[in-house]
Amino acid sequence: MGLIPDERIESAIYLIRGQKVILDDDISRLYNVKTKALIQAVKRNIERFPADFMIRLTQAEYKILRSQFVTSNWGGRRHLPYAFTEQGVAMLSSVLNSKRAVQVNIQIMRIFARLRQLLSTHKDILRKIEAMESKYDQQFKVVFDAIKALIEPPEKPKKRIGFLV
Repeated sequence: MGLIPDERIESAIYLIRGQKVILDDDISRLYNVKTKALIQAVKRNIERFPADFMIRLTQAEYKILRSQFVTSNWGGRRHLPYAFTEQGVAMLSSVLNSKRAVQVNIQIMRIFARLRQLLSTHKDILRKIEAMESKYDQQFKVVFDAIKALIEPPEKPKKRIGFLV
């Protein structure tokens, strides 16, 4: 068990532009520093953060994220957030040189690795099932379909926003 519950870190990981990322605001809360200080440290060391380590969200991406965590329009950010990939988070430990940053960073890296392992395990299982499907006749199709349904996560229905009339 680390400094922070794994679930808290996992809930801060988003899929943006096909990459798993953590937003600057979430990282600053995990590291227990102000977002402004985090961004200043990154900007002072910008050469360590190429495009595949850190991306700046577009207005449209930020609007979609804001609608997901239901924030108010009053107050808040004045600039679009940065999102750090796994490599960017690793680089942050060299920029933020505190003990907590290093410990939290290790925990984040382990969670990224665990997520990657889970995804590869599901792909391997699906590949083996498809190989077995082609090998055996139609009588096992129902069994294979049931196994696939158990492996693939169900699509969650989107919550409706607003009032019902």
